[in-house]
Amino acid sequence: MSDKNLIDLEVLSTEQINKIIKKAKKIMQSPADYRHACDGKILATLFYEPSTRTQMSFQTAMLKLGGRTIGFDNPMNSSVSKGENLKDTITIIGGYADIIAIRHPIEGTAMASAQYAGVPVINCGDGGHLHPTQTLTDIVTLSCEKGRLDNLKIGVCGDLLNGRTVHSLIKTLAKYPNNRFVLISTKELSVPLYIIDILKKNGCQFELSNNLADSIGDLDILYMTRIQRERFASTEEYEAQKNVFVLDKEKLDKAREDMIILHPLPRVNEITVDIDDDPRALYFKQAQYGMYGRMALILLLLQDDEFVIDNKESQVFDHKCNNPKCITQTEEYLPRLGYEKLGMKMCSYCDKRID
Repeated sequence: MSDKNLIDLEVLSTEQINKIIKKAKKIMQSPADYRHACDGKILATLFYEPSTRTQMSFQTAMLKLGGRTIGFDNPMNSSVSKGENLKDTITIIGGYADIIAIRHPIEGTAMASAQYAGVPVINCGDGGHLHPTQTLTDIVTLSCEKGRLDNLKIGVCGDLLNGRTVHSLIKTLAKYPNNRFVLISTKELSVPLYIIDILKKNGCQFELSNNLADSIGDLDILYMTRIQRERFASTEEYEAQKNVFVLDKEKLDKAREDMIILHPLPRVNEITVDIDDDPRALYFKQAQYGMYGRMALILLLLQDDEFVIDNKESQVFDHKCNNPKCITQTEEYLPRLGYEKLGMKMCSYCDKRID
């Protein structure tokens, strides 16, 4: 199905990804040329979860393009607090705005929203599932700072189970040749099996590690992530994991001089503050690159008729998704949509196996 909804960066071709990067670089070089590119257009930012960078980055991106923004950053300040369902909220706002950027704590919400919006929907994070525009931020940074998206050794460290930024990044960089991955986590927070399947399918070399100091020495990129308190069932489970991986100067001394450190932010305590001034620490600059990537994405979705996205073809299944974190568990009116993968039926919303 070809449309204008960015739900998962995995469905973009490398040519489309490179087109976004090229557009972002043009905007960086000549921002004045784009000050009125979106005159008269409205972006709705619907953030059901707290956000600093992603929400403000999208708002700033639209303002710099000459457009305007509406939306909320707390669903309790909207009719959601009165019990309004997702369909009604999205249908109404789709009538007000030209494009919607949505973040939600429940997996599959962006895909569900796209069915009712009538305008392009951008997934800004759906639970622990995906975060494609953070990955745009990451790859624009890599292209500008490393000059390539291939032949890289990437270490990803922290909460690899719930880290939607990690999932999206691995899935995207696995498209490019000769990328290798070091997956650094505790056993409890290791990457989901479907991510391993993607690495194998793309012929990517990867290794599992539980020791950051031992793994940092030959990396091109270290992608640190926080342990996400909000994804744990109890405080005790979170406390057992939160300080396992901390990047400090002692560990960084083992790294190459040309390695770069990325982080989707917010940082909690997984990178010590004294590393911020190290030239390899690019996480604040990374956030700036993200704004340009989002400006490029908005322009392509609103203005480029050839920039269409081949999202997964879905069909109606009899079986209901049994993932307790899936949007179909709370928005029961949603059609039971799925697709087949390797002989298995998968939920179109959360990408978990149905049967």
